[in-house]
Amino acid sequence: MKFGTLFLFGWMAWIAPAQEPSCRSVEGERIQAQDLAAVLPEFAGVPAETLLAMAPMPGSQRIFHSSEILALAHRFGIVPASAPDVCFEWGMQPLDRKSVLASMQESLQVAGVEIEIAEISLSRVPPGRIEFPLNRLGVPASSEQRAPVLWRGDVVYGEGHKFAIWARVGITAPCRKLLAVGTLAAGKPIEARQLRETAAKCFPVAMKAVPSLGEVAGMVPLRSVTAGSELRPDNLVPPNDVNRGDAVHIDVRSGAAHVTFTARALSAGRSGDMISVRNPESNKIFQARVTGKGTALVETGGRS
Repeated sequence: MKFGTLFLFGWMAWIAPAQEPSCRSVEGERIQAQDLAAVLPEFAGVPAETLLAMAPMPGSQRIFHSSEILALAHRFGIVPASAPDVCFEWGMQPLDRKSVLASMQESLQVAGVEIEIAEISLSRVPPGRIEFPLNRLGVPASSEQRAPVLWRGDVVYGEGHKFAIWARVGITAPCRKLLAVGTLAAGKPIEARQLRETAAKCFPVAMKAVPSLGEVAGMVPLRSVTAGSELRPDNLVPPNDVNRGDAVHIDVRSGAAHVTFTARALSAGRSGDMISVRNPESNKIFQARVTGKGTALVETGGRS
């Protein structure tokens, strides 16, 4: 009976698969003698910083098999009591949400910003510094969009290596908006009384700086704005210096010759733009460069 039991245990041990050694965490780029000595005390006599191998990539393992242990022992004149397999790996851990939030707030540098993490990398990461650069933050189609956007980052570990991570986040910050009191017609200068300012919450990176009511006065909307709607900075342009139908003071220069007269604008433009004008006496149409409010210049380069 005893013989049968011993035989059974021996058979089970023979057919059982060999178990992988439990891994020790590495804390740097290199596996050194001091790391191996923590498992096999016989290696304590080897200079602690002696390089034995490079550390594996995060998520991988570096196993010193028994034959390699014996070879190292022979190299350093050690007679080990045993030569088991020894495993090393980076100590991986779940991504810490608090550290992620702190990194995002540091990148944004916006007072009163609110960040809500909707989704985050589930893969385990090596210990290191978490970075979420601002230039890798997705931007919504408009500052009012509430759907989470993708923000890519890294865990910086070891000697400057980066382990990719990501999160989907909803971000809002206090902002100002200008609302139209009445309908604002496209191309017509705005009066301050036609707008009111209100506090709101916006996506901080997508929004442009909102001008004050005084700065908006006299500006022109590119597209009409209905009453109660927001007037966006990208819908504003300075007023034209010359409008279609305006009388324009024309200064003609041809070499030493200098002539001035008044013409009628056939197109609109701001300083620096080319516009079409008609000479009321000859009825001829020519091009002139706007130089200011109601003025334009024609230079013929010496031609008659």
